[in-house]
Amino acid sequence: MIGMLEHLTTERRNEKTMSLDEMNTIEFLEVMNEEDMKVAQCVKKELPQISKAVDMIVAAMNAKGRLIYMGAGTSGRIGLLDAVECPPTFNTAPGEVVGLIAGGEKAFIKAVEGAEDSFELGPEDLREIGLTSNDVVVGIAASGRTPYVIAGLEYANQIGAATVSISCNKGSEIGKIANVAIEVVNGPEVLTGSTRLKAGTSQKLVCNMLSTASMVGIGKVYGNLMVDLQLTNEKLVERAKRIIMDATDCSYDMADEYLAKAYLQPKIAIVMILTNVSYEEAANRLKNAQGFIRKTI
Repeated sequence: MIGMLEHLTTERRNEKTMSLDEMNTIEFLEVMNEEDMKVAQCVKKELPQISKAVDMIVAAMNAKGRLIYMGAGTSGRIGLLDAVECPPTFNTAPGEVVGLIAGGEKAFIKAVEGAEDSFELGPEDLREIGLTSNDVVVGIAASGRTPYVIAGLEYANQIGAATVSISCNKGSEIGKIANVAIEVVNGPEVLTGSTRLKAGTSQKLVCNMLSTASMVGIGKVYGNLMVDLQLTNEKLVERAKRIIMDATDCSYDMADEYLAKAYLQPKIAIVMILTNVSYEEAANRLKNAQGFIRKTI
């Protein structure tokens, strides 16, 4: 079963691109662009399943659990990319959002031979990070049949963790295992079997939704402002001041002053300005409001 590919949508030939090598550049780019435009609509069909997954992730994080992505090749890299962007964007704690790729971190740059075909490495990687029943494991595989992901999801189910699958074929193997199956069927790729294209784009869109919607759900956002960002360089310090200005309608100088008073924590600075309280009181109010600015004002 695992070895059969011909029934997979991601492996079929695209009738619109049978003569890629005979097209001129603009013809090729036009057909590729047309195919790419279909991806967002394909993701839209899976919004009910994506919503279920977000609710699971929010519940897990409220219980001190983690969001754990796992995949191989392009799928693993997409999960890793989403995970590493969460600390600077949302000030998540180290290890709160994790990306696992078959073959380890070195596989992000260069494929590790045989890693994705291993039924042992998935559970091994999850054991290494101390998977618990409070966590959510999101297995990503365009084909839906990657052994590394299949075994990882099976192990996560045994531990009692919540499980989500992201694939690009209906009735996928990982979809049968996961508590929530997200199956975005984009149709055949422009270049047959090259799932870094439409499949990869759809996986990235889904991961964007999972992490961003979940962070909104745990109070990391005020309006549409990323009020919990980490200020690791001068550009981000300036962005934080702009966020404070937008959130409170204050001047640049006032934003600068209160960001300093809040020890470079824009969320606390915003609460200090909006409620006219001290740093200590603002921090306490946020704690009592589970981090939601709107509940403090």
